Amino acid sequence: MKLFSVLFLFLNFPMIAQIQTLPLWPKNKMPNYQQSDEREEVNDGDIVWISKVQQPTLEIYLPVTQTATGQAVLICPGGGYAGLAYDWEGTQIAKFLNSKGIAAGVLKYRLPLSASVKENFKAPLQDAQRGIRILRANASSWNIDKNKVGVMGFSAGGHLASTLGTHYQEEFYSAIDSTDSEEIRPDFMVLIYPVISMDPAITHKGSHDNLLGKDPKLSLEEEFSNELQVTENTPTTFILHASDDDVVPVENSLRMYSALQKDGVKTEMHIYPEGGHGFALANGMYYLENWSAQLIDWLKNLK
Repeated sequence: MKLFSVLFLFLNFPMIAQIQTLPLWPKNKMPNYQQSDEREEVNDGDIVWISKVQQPTLEIYLPVTQTATGQAVLICPGGGYAGLAYDWEGTQIAKFLNSKGIAAGVLKYRLPLSASVKENFKAPLQDAQRGIRILRANASSWNIDKNKVGVMGFSAGGHLASTLGTHYQEEFYSAIDSTDSEEIRPDFMVLIYPVISMDPAITHKGSHDNLLGKDPKLSLEEEFSNELQVTENTPTTFILHASDDDVVPVENSLRMYSALQKDGVKTEMHIYPEGGHGFALANGMYYLENWSAQLIDWLKNLK
């Protein structure tokens, strides 16, 4: 009788979500790499903070088959291009998306000031391009629709996400295996209190200096000011920001919205009067925490 009860429970309740961590690059084939004595650092405090990334990875979170929508999201945690708020803006977001039937890959990407990186500004985007390709390359086995794979980023991770969505016509590394035959253009973008522009008037100085250097050429600033790279083929976008953000000015999101509107890209934007910066899921922050429900509604209605 007890055995029957256990079998009944097993058959009538979904299995737990699947989690696995994959290296982004095959051994000895990581582009833009140079040997160094630098070591990756993980500070496991209130927020898991990862810096000096040496082995970029994609941590895969798959919903149970019964609830899978076919959508998948590449998640880029923030951290000013100096580190990664890996759980706060990464793994906890993936778990939330899983609860809604959406697959997720948390990107542990290389940081531009790493001693193991040759060309600083290329490394994060190289990892992001590889990450979205891995999601698509494994679509059939992970219950993912290749045409429903998007990118989501927070703060500087929002800059990386918007770079992936506006620079998809240029591959930032040479193909190394069959995975690199997959498309790098995301089907949608989710930008949460994002750094968008490298314009010194509105950018986040730390992200700007860490990615491009303290005195970059104007052409490089313009290339990575993603509001200037929007076209009619830029993916449909969801934007969220707080007006009182004193770290990344809300003007970043406003400029991106204006550029998207100008080129006819379908966009939904939510600007809250209060919330500051770095609120992630905003749990316990009253009406602000409803932003995640608005995102899910938007995702459900994507064509």
